[in-house]
Amino acid sequence: MLNPALLAAITAAAASEYKRATGEPMPWPLAYLIAPLVLHRSTRESLPRTTRTHLGNWVSQNPVIHAGLSARAQSLAEPVREGLRFGLRHGALEVDDRGRLTGDLVAPAKKAAPGEAGQIIAKAGLVGKWLAKIDHPATVFAVMGVAP
Repeated sequence: MLNPALLAAITAAAASEYKRATGEPMPWPLAYLIAPLVLHRSTRESLPRTTRTHLGNWVSQNPVIHAGLSARAQSLAEPVREGLRFGLRHGALEVDDRGRLTGDLVAPAKKAAPGEAGQIIAKAGLVGKWLAKIDHPATVFAVMGVAP
């Protein structure tokens, strides 16, 4: 699950949905939160079904998952970087002049492939929309308890 192509697809799905929700590309630091939220099965299964749940409420309702998130984010930093490089090299991701990410996976995020990889990509799209509701990436990192 840590191959660069899957990590690129996860980031692209989140960035696509983030842009659909805000009209703006996704700040690149958020890419480091997507993977630990969607690759860890227990965390992925605890994510809300819609973006109506506030991030702070979700964190307070899932203290055990929240407790391990920082360590998972740190351990996934290098694979996420590899995924970003892969996505940029193969056109699944683009970076604008302000360092924000745009993904090219709107359709696959909606019509996810069967199996676990499809579920992961679909949840990444949901997380992208969910994070779009928060104005500043620093707020997301603070609520999640992850130091950038």
